[in-house]
Amino acid sequence: MPNDFPFNPDDYRVRPGKGVKLADTPSRYGGTLDKDHAHTLLAFEHQRMNDLQERLYAEGKRSLLVVFQAMDAAGKDSTVRKVFAPLNAAGVQVMSFKAPTSQELAHDYLWRVHKRCPSRGHISVFNRSHYEEVLIVRVKGFQPKAVWKRRYEHINCFEQLLADEGTAIVKFYLHISKGYQKERLQRRLDRPDKHWKFNPDDLTERARWDDYMHAFEDVFEKCSPKHAPWYVVPAERRWFRDLLVARVVADTLATMDPQLPEPTFDPATITID
Repeated sequence: MPNDFPFNPDDYRVRPGKGVKLADTPSRYGGTLDKDHAHTLLAFEHQRMNDLQERLYAEGKRSLLVVFQAMDAAGKDSTVRKVFAPLNAAGVQVMSFKAPTSQELAHDYLWRVHKRCPSRGHISVFNRSHYEEVLIVRVKGFQPKAVWKRRYEHINCFEQLLADEGTAIVKFYLHISKGYQKERLQRRLDRPDKHWKFNPDDLTERARWDDYMHAFEDVFEKCSPKHAPWYVVPAERRWFRDLLVARVVADTLATMDPQLPEPTFDPATITID
């Protein structure tokens, strides 16, 4: 492991019960690390992740849940692709949560989330998640305050259940500015090959920017316990974003320290003709 890693990932972690003022939090990395060095370090983190994922899969006793939330055009899809594509696809599942179906609406709001959590030995990546229930549901008024307000406690209890049953949890908010979002949305309009990514409804959500920032700040304050921390990732330099996420995921797996199972036979007695 390089002993001169150029930043401390823990600096981006939200402390339990502490607030985050997003307007005062940088959305663009401004340190001394350059892009080429970041790519070299990312390759090393991918190697760590691969080795640890193999051990997690072989051990078959615990799992990892990785959650991504962000405003539109912050790069959730590209982050998932850049960070997790090198891993063994047999042990990684990516879940994207969109508007609930009629079947899902017939159950409690965590039903569709719980059944997509990782099985033992696996990693699940949530592109959006159960936090939509205190973000879009709150901002767009799908439920009254008395309903969504009590969901912070529900979510904390749900994540505690997962942790108690052997699932490590790490959550990332990809932080961008409103100006950066404008640039990315305009790019989708200017390039015909990106038109498919543009949704006019994104402009309606953009008009609620301040409401979403307040909603995210409440999430960070109320739902970042030690066993399921949030990381606020400056996401406007994508090479830094990818490296920070990969480093945190690799460190989380390393802390879990999965072990290869002992063989049920004596290899020294086996002869293959």
